[in-house]
Amino acid sequence: MTSSTQTKTIIEFLAEAPDVDSHDLWSKFWDILSEAKEKITKVLPVQPHPNSEGLASWSTENGYEGSLNTFVGDPEAGAEWLVHSWIGNRSASILDMNLQVWLGPHIDVPHLIIVFGTVPQVFHYGDLVPRRDLMTDVDYLNKYYDSQNEAWLKLRSDDRFTWSVSHGSYMRAYLSPLGNSYFAERSDEVVEALRASVMERVDTWLQWVAEATPVPQEERAALRRRDHLVRTYGYTLDPMNELSKKFLGAERVEELVAVRAGLAQIAEIDGTA
Repeated sequence: MTSSTQTKTIIEFLAEAPDVDSHDLWSKFWDILSEAKEKITKVLPVQPHPNSEGLASWSTENGYEGSLNTFVGDPEAGAEWLVHSWIGNRSASILDMNLQVWLGPHIDVPHLIIVFGTVPQVFHYGDLVPRRDLMTDVDYLNKYYDSQNEAWLKLRSDDRFTWSVSHGSYMRAYLSPLGNSYFAERSDEVVEALRASVMERVDTWLQWVAEATPVPQEERAALRRRDHLVRTYGYTLDPMNELSKKFLGAERVEELVAVRAGLAQIAEIDGTA
C-alpha cells in the first residue's frame, strides 16, 4: 500500500517511475559538487587516500555505476576526511551524489554535507553537522545555527520544495536545525535554486573555518572521538544502504560504505587498526 505523500519512501517513488533518464541532472549536480569541492580544497588542501584506489569509475552489468573518491588533509589543521562520490543508474531514475567534508579537531566548526539525487524527482539533503551539544551549548548554537536561521527559512518556505522524511530514526536524530531534506520537480529553475543555496552555504562555511578559534589542545582527543562516531554512524546507518544492496549485494555495499566512511583511516588514527 502506498504511504502518505508525507512519508513516501524512495523505493515507492522509484516504483512509480523506474526508468527515467537522469544523465542531464547527473551532469548538472556533479558540476555543482565539483565546483564546491574546488572552492573548499583551495582553502583546505587534500590528497587522495589509497582506500578508494580503482573506484574513480566503476559499473555493473545491471546498469549500476558510480565514482568514489576519498581524500585526506592535515588532521591537525584542515580537513581530516573528504568524500566526493556518486552511485546509481543514470538511465533508471536513481542517483545518490555526495560531497562531505569532515574537519580535524583543531577547530569545532560544523562538518559539511551536500547531497543531490534523483528518485526520479530531485532530492537534496544538506547539513552542517554540529560538533557540540546544541541543547546545552547555546553559544555554539547561536554562533553557527541561529546566525543562518533566515537563510534556512528562505529555502524551507519555497513551495517548489517538499520536505523529505527519512525512515531511519538515526538519520532524523542526525539532522541539525540547518538540515535541508527536500524533494522537488525536475527543472532547471530548481537546479539553479539549489546551486545558489549550496554555494551560499559553502561560502559561509569557509568563512567560519577562516575565523575559527582553535580548540584547546586538551579537548581535541575527545572531540575527535565524537567526530569519528558521528562519521561512522552517519554512513553505516544510512537507509540508502539497504536500497543499494538490492542492486549490488550486501557484501559489496558494506565494502563501499567502509571506504566512504574511511573506517580504516579512523582505526589508524584512533590506534585500533
